[in-house]
Amino acid sequence: MARRRFLSLLASPWRDHAGRFAPLKAAVLVGVLIPALDMAVLFEMNALGGRPVHEMILRCGHWAVRFLLLTLAVTPLRAVLDWPRVLLLRRMLGVTAAAYAVTHLTLYCADTGWRPLFVASEILHHIYLTIGFATLLGLLALAITSTDGWQRRLGRRWKKLHRLVFPLAVLALTHYFLQAKADTTDAVFAAGIFVWLAAWRLSPRRWQGRLALLPALAVLAAILTGLIETAWYGLATHVDAARVLLANFTIAYGPRPSLEILLVTALLLPLAAGRRWWKGRRGKARARPWSRKGAEAPLSP
Repeated sequence: MARRRFLSLLASPWRDHAGRFAPLKAAVLVGVLIPALDMAVLFEMNALGGRPVHEMILRCGHWAVRFLLLTLAVTPLRAVLDWPRVLLLRRMLGVTAAAYAVTHLTLYCADTGWRPLFVASEILHHIYLTIGFATLLGLLALAITSTDGWQRRLGRRWKKLHRLVFPLAVLALTHYFLQAKADTTDAVFAAGIFVWLAAWRLSPRRWQGRLALLPALAVLAAILTGLIETAWYGLATHVDAARVLLANFTIAYGPRPSLEILLVTALLLPLAAGRRWWKGRRGKARARPWSRKGAEAPLSP
């Protein structure tokens, strides 16, 4: 019975737990496939540069990190936006992150001529590859055990196991930084998003749904993002840390990740306020006596 249900959900990932069509899941399913389809089209058009497979390796790695961060964002979005149905997306996003990570490694194997011993040697001798491979194994473990069946089998241990997604995100970001080498702009931005998510998680539970928390988190995430970029360039490339820090808080050099994080996370405040106002208005409309079945609407004056 459980196996048939799992296979049914696997064959119809656009359905909810009750087997009903879920438009939100269907839309997100299309969305998570778009990066892969885009890469396939560009590959066929020879539009990925002189090393197309290498470019696809990088893109798959980037998307694996992005979908991992989106997975972590599900619970905060549920609380901040008062949006319970977003929880339907967590499993899909987590499995998608693992799928892009597997494709990332598979393309790396293809780029090296399908030499498993060479790939194993590279993973053992290069720390950023070791970190990336460990992250992949962890994501696979979480994806495999994400089903309802595994949740029942593991019981309380299931939550403990899936809390490993946070250290796995740290490992993924570390791999992102190390492989990015000189240009870490995207990695810094991803780290800033993780900082916001971690800060929200560490906030007192009674504050997590309050709108007043959002501006404080936006400012904190922006400051820490600037400090992360400053520390990275200062330690890894020995660039003048003061210049990097100054660049993060001025627009003279173009928008840096810290400013982008501030803008992106600050947008949550009007989104959350607008959604709550809309839900409150709908709730009042439903509560009117003339809106109930069988009641008459009041006459216009």
